[in-house]
Amino acid sequence: MLLPRRERTGHSSVSADTRLDGASAPGGVLPPDTRPGYPGDPLAEALSLLAGGAQGPAVDELIRTVSGAGNLTEVQARALEHARALARTHYEGASRRKQREAGLAALVDTARDLTLSDDLDELLAVIARRARLLLNVDMSYINFYDHPSGEAYVRVADGHATALTVGFRVPAEHGLGGDAWVSKAPFATSDYLTDSRIRHHPVIDEVVREEGLRGVMAIPLAHADTFFGVLYVADRGIRHFEPEETALMRSLADLATVAIEKADLLRQARDQIAELENDQSHARTDLLAQLGLSDSHSRMMEAVLAGRDLDALTSLAAELLGGPVLIMSPANRPLASHGDIPGLDETAVVRASLDAHATREPLLLDCGARVLALSQGQEHLGTVVVGGGGSGEPELRLMRLVSQTLSMALVLRRQTAVAESQVREEFFGDLLTDVQRPPGQLREKARRLALDLDQPHVVVVARPSGGSTNRVAVWASSYAYRMNGLKSLQGDSIALLLPGTDPSRIARDTLAELVPILGHPVTVGGAGPITRPEGIARAHREAVRCVRALMALGHTGASACVSDLGFLGMLLADDQDAEDFIQRTLGPVLEYDRQRSADLIRTLEAYFASGGSPTYAAETLHVHPNTVSRRLERITELIGAEWQKPGRALDLQLALRLQRISRTLERDPDGF
Repeated sequence: MLLPRRERTGHSSVSADTRLDGASAPGGVLPPDTRPGYPGDPLAEALSLLAGGAQGPAVDELIRTVSGAGNLTEVQARALEHARALARTHYEGASRRKQREAGLAALVDTARDLTLSDDLDELLAVIARRARLLLNVDMSYINFYDHPSGEAYVRVADGHATALTVGFRVPAEHGLGGDAWVSKAPFATSDYLTDSRIRHHPVIDEVVREEGLRGVMAIPLAHADTFFGVLYVADRGIRHFEPEETALMRSLADLATVAIEKADLLRQARDQIAELENDQSHARTDLLAQLGLSDSHSRMMEAVLAGRDLDALTSLAAELLGGPVLIMSPANRPLASHGDIPGLDETAVVRASLDAHATREPLLLDCGARVLALSQGQEHLGTVVVGGGGSGEPELRLMRLVSQTLSMALVLRRQTAVAESQVREEFFGDLLTDVQRPPGQLREKARRLALDLDQPHVVVVARPSGGSTNRVAVWASSYAYRMNGLKSLQGDSIALLLPGTDPSRIARDTLAELVPILGHPVTVGGAGPITRPEGIARAHREAVRCVRALMALGHTGASACVSDLGFLGMLLADDQDAEDFIQRTLGPVLEYDRQRSADLIRTLEAYFASGGSPTYAAETLHVHPNTVSRRLERITELIGAEWQKPGRALDLQLALRLQRISRTLERDPDGF
């Protein structure tokens, strides 16, 4: 039977040149005059199409065309149906081959993509996306297991999801993932919620229900004995996964586990490299810190061995520590300082100094400063306070080194003082005698001992009421050396020659230093200032008189100078010096009268004689009361605002009487 013209001319509605992928290919339906075989024979036509590689749709179209024309015998019809079955088998086999080829190509592309990144999250994202595209499913995601908690969590997801988000946690032993984990093989279901084989869990079922998932496959991600997690592919419709699809996912999982293991190994390698670099950096930092500590220690030691004084050592310590430094004695008296420490509480420093001496560690104060003990063995030499300077271990080590060096400096100074004490004490003993020596000779000897006797000095006499004499001698040598002065032991008393202009303050400082060391009361008297070597013996006698006066008045354990005692210092001493008392009490007023021919002394006498009334004093002096008031204001400027208080007023009246008697004696030496 002949085909219709439309078929014979090759213009059928479905071309036999169409391939599975839609591209044109040879082997389709040929015009009757060009086809091999038997023209007009439909069976030969079908066989010719199959032999030319035509696909099922082209054969189906041929059969529909021939069947529509009629006049087919039963044999021809059966033969055509057999040809149709062969075409379908050929079509399905070609489709599977092409699908496998496409899957293999996709696996090759996936393997190439997995080599482009070392970041684990990026690799997992590539795996999830490839899995979804390979099987053409709605979504895919990867769960990792958290072994300590026994849960699995979503590490990465691809496709539209609302409830199944990254970080979502589910029980690890339930669901398809649990079965895949146990069997170490892919596990699939066409309809998750209705599958009784699965160990369901309410949390997992709720998420599956919210996402509308039905067909799900779980593929374990494992290599050797290492189990990473599970790769899931899921569809929102019923899906029967074919063996080829399962094999494809298994191959993808194998690639994924290799990539995950590689990324994990690279991460471990990077962590080890980073740790080594960090250790190297710490080692370099520690080395630099040790070099810095060594250099700082060397500078401090060089300064100590060079004989630098305590002020210079304190300045160097402040430079090295990067903050102000204060050095205090065992009695918590300032010895040297460089810079100011804001908010420093002296009471807190005293408490902290005892704790620092006990623990031998820097202690932090509320103001941010640190307190360190200066010690030799169990002996407390003093305290160093450091403001700022950092709080890291290198800074604290530097503070410890500085405190140790300062402790050594104090010990060396004390030992040097003890070694030099005999020579210096002999010289001080010469100064305390009344034997007249040429001043030039005394100054030259003082220069060799690093003393400048032309500068103001104060003589201090201390008489302890108990305690070790040896301890007093050691302390006196160290204290005199530290203060750049001289000391002398005289029976049960200590005499000190110290730089300064305020005998009262220096006497108080000496008392505060000595009492904590002895643990017994000490009475201290001071005299001065003096600027000539020949005045030292006189000042010493004056300081002795102050000590005697204090003890006679029952003030043992106190300190004072002659000006603190008033006329009592003169009256209670063995060697009264009225002229000195007059000068100390009225000296500025007498000098003012001499220089300006004023009448302040007479005004002061009239004021006291009138009972402290400027008006009556004016009548006695025959001047206006305003004149007396102006003179009294001038007296206040000269001798201080407290001159009218009872104690001071008594001293002034006694000095006025002694001065008047002195003037009378000068006019009439014989008293007649």
